[in-house]
Formats: sequence, C-alpha cells, structure tokens
Amino acid sequence: MLADENLQVGGKAWIDMKTVKLSEKLSLSAVVQGFWRLEDWKWTAQELAKFMNECIERGITSFDTAEIYSATLCEKLMGEAFAEDKSIRGKIQLVSKTGIFQEKINGETFGYYNTSYERVMQSCKESLQRLQTDYLDLYLIHREDPCFNPWETARALKDLKKEGLVKEVGVSNFDPFKFDSLNQAMDGGLVTNQIEWNPVCFEHFNSGMMDYLTVKRIHPMIWSPLAGGRLFKGGDELCHKAMEKIKEIAKRHNEEPETIIYAWLMYHPAGAVPISGSNKLERLDLAIKALDVELEHYEWYEIYVASGQQVLR
Repeated sequence: MLADENLQVGGKAWIDMKTVKLSEKLSLSAVVQGFWRLEDWKWTAQELAKFMNECIERGITSFDTAEIYSATLCEKLMGEAFAEDKSIRGKIQLVSKTGIFQEKINGETFGYYNTSYERVMQSCKESLQRLQTDYLDLYLIHREDPCFNPWETARALKDLKKEGLVKEVGVSNFDPFKFDSLNQAMDGGLVTNQIEWNPVCFEHFNSGMMDYLTVKRIHPMIWSPLAGGRLFKGGDELCHKAMEKIKEIAKRHNEEPETIIYAWLMYHPAGAVPISGSNKLERLDLAIKALDVELEHYEWYEIYVASGQQVLR
C-alpha cells in the first residue's frame, strides 16, 4: 500500500514522495538507503551523520544494515553516527538482520547459519548495542538456514516483538517454501522478504516467490537493484543486452538508465522497495526520480526479456 507525502528538498519539490506500508505499525520510504559498503566509505561519524540527514531531507528515511556487514562494523559505525546526531534515530526506520556467522576454525574462516532461539535473541540485543538504539523498526532473518526450525525461530521473533526490541519482522533471501513455513509459525506475521532482483537476476520469479508475495500483499525489499553495478561496467553479455534495451527506453522518457531500472522494479504489482547502496547523493536522486516515471506496460516486458534469460510463453 502506497501513501503520498509532499516533501520540499533542497529548493526543489519531490512531489508525491511515496511510502510503502508493510503493516499497521510500519511504513518504509519507497527507496531505502543501504549501508553494506559503509566500511569502504571511510567516513567519520560526522560525515556519516551529514549524509544520513541529506537522505532524510530527500524523504529517504529507511536505513538498511546487518550484523554480518563488515563483521558487525557497519552497525557500529551507524551507531556512532546516531550518537553524533541524536535527532536522526527518531526520524528513520532502522532495519537490520541476523543469521549469518563466521568463525575461525583450525585457522580458516568458516561461514555458517544459526537461527536458533538463543542466537536470534542474543544477536538482536548485540545489534541494538552496536547501533546505540533501544529498538529496531524491522528485523530480518538474513538467509535460508538448512538446519532451520521455523517454530523455534518464530518464538524468538515473537519474544523480541513482545519485549519491544523490534516493531516488525521479516526475512531475506527466502524461497517460497521456507518463507511459508516461518510465516505459518509466525501466524502470518512476516512483513517482507528482502530479495535480489534486477534486469539480469530472476531467481525469485522462477521460484514463484514474487507470485507468492504479490498474492499475499507482502512488499518485497530489493537488494542489488543495479546488479552491483555490473549493468554499467560492460564485459558481461547478459548485462550488455539488457542495457541496450534500457538505454533505448531511457531515451524515450528523457531519463537516465538508472532511473528507468528503478521505475521498472517499482512498476510490478508486488510493490517492491528497492535499496540503493551508493553514498553519492546524485545516484540517490536518480532513484527518487523513478517515482515520477510512467512506464508503458509493454516497456516492463521489454526489460523483462532483454537479457535473454526470460521468455514470454
């Protein structure tokens, strides 16, 4: 469900800036700012707080992170920015994730999943400490766990909500079967699945996940909407074919290709919420502009089949 707000930003109006309603308790900005590359930005707490405020001024009030990002460092750096400017936290919706872990075993780093009751409870409380906040607006199980007890994980998520440590819960990178198992254990309480989708990645279309989310009216959050930048680098045949069509459509609309990609994601009836991972405000502005682009219905299909991976039957 989309709600409209009128925002004045830096001397120009972003008309009808939309929010996406995930539940009665939580809405996200129509574009989310992601911080998984935060360590690479090499910013001070003051610089990061300034960037966060510039996002908020643009109506981008939802911030996404995870405990595994840079081995918990990203959460710590965000917490330092919140401490630098204490006004920020009350203006945003804060998202984090748990479930992926790494340990040194016999001198080698080994990655594994843990979605047990004790681990989920402990991870959330540790994230809150690093982020220097009392609660999360949205807490996600980061990836499918092959050794997964949905009833145990659900019990942890329910208890976190009861204790007021999280407002809402969801998952990331789940297929329809594991999503449905946890959602049943949660009494239908999952509010999103954060998944990868872009013009060269259709895993969640082919699995049926997008159909499931659409019929259940659950809005997906979208990571890697620009394929991690691969669409713009060349050297990849799938990306090259997709970008040829995207550039053609962009020329029709007098927009940048990046804006068209975001508009394409938002066009789908699932009501997708893309995550921008860039620290450049001009890139964020291109994502915001997508809210005003009106694609023709056939143009969505042009991009859908452009890479050659998908066909219309």
